[in-house]
Amino acid sequence: MKTIVNKLIFLASFILIATACNDSMGKLDHRLSEVKTLIEPVEGKSIELSPSANAELYFEWERTNAAESGAVVYQIAFDKKDGDFSDPVYVTSSDNNGFQNHATISHKLMNKIAGKIGINPSESGTFKWTAFSLKGTNALKAAQEHSITVTRLAGFDEIPDDVYLTGEGSEAGDDLSKALIMKGVSSGKFEIYTQLTAGKPYFFTNANSGTPLQYYTDSKGVLKLDGTSTVTKTGVYKIELDFTISSAVYNEITGVGLFFSPENKVIFPLNYIGKGVWKASSQPVTFKQEGWGRDERYKFVTTRINSNGEEFIQMIGTLNDTDSRPSAASPESYYYVKETPTNQWDQKWKFAGEMDLALVDVTLYMQADKPYTHEIKKVGSQ
Repeated sequence: MKTIVNKLIFLASFILIATACNDSMGKLDHRLSEVKTLIEPVEGKSIELSPSANAELYFEWERTNAAESGAVVYQIAFDKKDGDFSDPVYVTSSDNNGFQNHATISHKLMNKIAGKIGINPSESGTFKWTAFSLKGTNALKAAQEHSITVTRLAGFDEIPDDVYLTGEGSEAGDDLSKALIMKGVSSGKFEIYTQLTAGKPYFFTNANSGTPLQYYTDSKGVLKLDGTSTVTKTGVYKIELDFTISSAVYNEITGVGLFFSPENKVIFPLNYIGKGVWKASSQPVTFKQEGWGRDERYKFVTTRINSNGEEFIQMIGTLNDTDSRPSAASPESYYYVKETPTNQWDQKWKFAGEMDLALVDVTLYMQADKPYTHEIKKVGSQ
């Protein structure tokens, strides 16, 4: 921040070099006086920031005494509520390149400033602002400082490109280089299927090396900076993070099964084997005989518990709708999966013909570094 201040002082010096001369003597005019009074916002004003691109906050102060200072430029500075402005958190020139005694700052920028102060998204916090008068390399802080209380926007200022899960309570442990990457599902939104260990800390980062930013979720499902989280129950969870509104959703996955549509039921469970993978081994599959032939349609069903302790069903079916049996020539995308509405017949696959009366291995992959998919292998006959 000192670098920013020094650059602005240098700019002010450059701008004023031609105007800082004494008319009668031709010497540099080093006269400078402080701003006496801050006008707007008044002391203690509270502002709830708006996400509108046009939302702005107006700051104003009295001009310095022209007889005492001559021509000056101004800066506005922000600091923590216990700061002394010797190293302010943020500094910028006033309107019209510093020549006006006022500054217009967007709510978006105010949100970033509040974040630099240490205020979390969606929370309120108090800090201070003041004005500086400058001439050449000299700068004087205003005689007054005003406090301002700001309620930040919900989302993060800087949305990470990638998000990782790490920490002792995660499946990858506390080795950052082994952190589990989350799947980016849309701008600012990430998810992961993973196991968490009760009572042990975990957190999210924006990189798996160096000194990345650290995020955590509080007990109310709010995504915040600089902390760790724990769960009270060891289990497999689907975790969804939304950096655009600073939210986190946890749903515990208590069961996964292969749902056989002709019988409208789960015919065998899949067990969690780690890092977003479930598997069932050597399970019997028998197509259902109908008047028109043998029915082989299937998908997956999961049982989950939300943060309120309520149990619900979530089905997993085809990403790409199909109504044909696969063959050796079928593309990998035939097996891609997505979460689907709960029903008996829609978004299903068909077993390959050879799976009738067979023993099969079924593996469901819900991993971030590849498309969500599944695999069916014949391993024997009944």
